[in-house]
Amino acid sequence: MSEKVILIDGAGWGDLILGVVVGALNLDLPDARYMERRIPIASFQSPHFENRKYLDNAVQIADRIIEVMQPDVKTTFKVCSGFVFSSICEYLRGRGFRVEEVESTGELQEKVEQGYIRWCKERGVPVERLEDKGRFWTFLEWVAERPELREKLVKTGWASWKKKWREKALSMHALKGGIA
Repeated sequence: MSEKVILIDGAGWGDLILGVVVGALNLDLPDARYMERRIPIASFQSPHFENRKYLDNAVQIADRIIEVMQPDVKTTFKVCSGFVFSSICEYLRGRGFRVEEVESTGELQEKVEQGYIRWCKERGVPVERLEDKGRFWTFLEWVAERPELREKLVKTGWASWKKKWREKALSMHALKGGIA
């Protein structure tokens, strides 16, 4: 029996809005089975962000990956490096699996990125705002157009949102006359 590999990666961690899409790709099945789940935006807002709720969500997703993908003792999980995945790595190791931390690239990165973009579209972000991978300013401008409606989609638990970016969005809104 050969070694099985399941890749885990995510998208949205550094983006201003929504949560994080976590995806898993089992390379050893003929159809290269893919699944994704979302860490909700609420986990990136107070008080959940300060309590690192997103790490608990990540572990729940890892548990679901195990349930769906049915790894065995010869399975190696290749998990994208990054803080949000630290709890996944710890959890999988605790369950006795081999875990390697890797850089995100390739097919899985594309799939989770598309999952994040789908989520953005579901929440009303215009397609043209999603074309650039460096989306921070684009999202800030979008939130600033209607802050009373869109701030609920922001990772408001971030210290930088509280100290700088919220005020910036509100001033951008005021400069445009408070009109969408």
